[in-house]
Amino acid sequence: MNDEQLLRYSRHILLPQIGIEGQQKLLAARALVIGAGGLGSPVALYLASAGVGTITLCDNEDVDLTNLQRQIVHRMESVGRKKVDSARDALAAINPGVEVIALAERVDAKRLEILAARHDVVIDGSDNFATRHAVNRACVNLGKPLVSGAAVRFDGQVAVFDLRLQDSACYACLFPESGEAEDVRCAVMGVFAPLTGIVGSIQAAEALKLIAGAGETLSGRLLLLDALAMQVRTIRLQKDPACAVCRAVTRSPEC
Repeated sequence: MNDEQLLRYSRHILLPQIGIEGQQKLLAARALVIGAGGLGSPVALYLASAGVGTITLCDNEDVDLTNLQRQIVHRMESVGRKKVDSARDALAAINPGVEVIALAERVDAKRLEILAARHDVVIDGSDNFATRHAVNRACVNLGKPLVSGAAVRFDGQVAVFDLRLQDSACYACLFPESGEAEDVRCAVMGVFAPLTGIVGSIQAAEALKLIAGAGETLSGRLLLLDALAMQVRTIRLQKDPACAVCRAVTRSPEC
């Protein structure tokens, strides 16, 4: 690190759990963020401010006036622009030393595998089960850690699926692809603005810990947040031996 980086990231370096070694890991890391909306906004902002070297943003939507209530990476002048382009400019203004790759596309399963293979961690901020399951499959196949989040109304959830580990559950263990769960979108149900910031910030924290090797992540646990009562609880997650996605995948013990 140069002198400017030592100063910029000094508050991280002062933390013994991160230090210079952990910060260097962040600077060298590549993070894939799916979605540049309510969750992707705080995720991207904190990854950039923390110095994650390369951040790839995937989102095919344009900024809409209704987004500005919670998607804090965008500004009024961004309305009508691609979300990834708006977010890239915002991140560059915060930390020009970070490379931001803006992909204005709705990525399919094949494309997701290509992208995930190039990154150290995947953060899913999408708002539909089809994308979440596609992201999960790519991470399972490649053994990439996945930080998943969701927020609607006043309810949020975050989980880490560290798919480098043999006994890690995957997203499909929690929500099977053959299940009857229906997408509940904020466009229909509404969402409390700060909730997306809370959930996205937790996702960013988990991603940074995974990269730096700091502390204990949410791997094996599901964090549930009721923002209306401001209550948080966690439940244990276990790998489903009958899971159609991860049951046939094996990891070497040293992973």
